[in-house]
Amino acid sequence: MTQTDTDQLAEILARRHRTELDADADAAIVDVETPTTQLVLFAVGDSLFAFPGTSILEILPWARIYPIPGCPPSLEGVLHLRGEIVSVVRLGDLLDRGHAEPDRKTAILLGQGAGLRSGLHVDRVLDVLELASTGIQPPPTTLAESLRRLATGVFHYRDQPVILLDLDRLFTDYLRDPS
Repeated sequence: MTQTDTDQLAEILARRHRTELDADADAAIVDVETPTTQLVLFAVGDSLFAFPGTSILEILPWARIYPIPGCPPSLEGVLHLRGEIVSVVRLGDLLDRGHAEPDRKTAILLGQGAGLRSGLHVDRVLDVLELASTGIQPPPTTLAESLRRLATGVFHYRDQPVILLDLDRLFTDYLRDPS
């Protein structure tokens, strides 16, 4: 092999090496444009649920709720919020779940959907998080019928299942039958 052949071979190998490095660099770039959904995660009784963040206007600390005589049991009463009277619904009643006794972790989610704006009594708010849409699975067929109508999906949070609820459907059902 002559010096010219050796130089040409070295040039070819150097070009091939640069091409491989460029290909490796391109392969390391990952598209992170996965759509995400903001969720408000909360507990009612021993169960975990979430609403899309777009449905929740505000997370309020527990406040004095004034009962209204003659209303269905699921309507806990009303509260005074910055000069406005807001109804508060016992979410556990609508989801066939019990509630813990109110304490400093108890919260009210101010939600809006299906033309209704109301507070939703929850035992505690756990997190507000961004979740990749691919992390939400369809609701299982084993879900109770009362929840399956309201569920849009399920996901896991710290190894516990969470049911993603549709506030529009929940309020539509509530307006149809508030008991």
